[in-house]
Amino acid sequence: MTGEPTGEGVVPERGTVPAEAPRHPIHGNRTIDPKLLELLVCPLTKGPLDYDEAARELISRKAKLRFPVRDGIPILLADEALPVED
Repeated sequence: MTGEPTGEGVVPERGTVPAEAPRHPIHGNRTIDPKLLELLVCPLTKGPLDYDEAARELISRKAKLRFPVRDGIPILLADEALPVED
């Protein structure tokens, strides 16, 4: 041991993300972790959500609703949801 810091146990500054973190583009340069997408469920049915990258929406097939994603933040409020277009 040389007594020099190894970097282990160091907490990154607030607002920074480790370079090795998986990222998924959402809005411009805003991103969301794909693992977060796996955890999100429809607030009404508790069913899975599909992500439409082009429309920047999370879709509940069971509820037939689309939830917006704004600045990388999923808005999972029933009042903000729009019907799925056939």
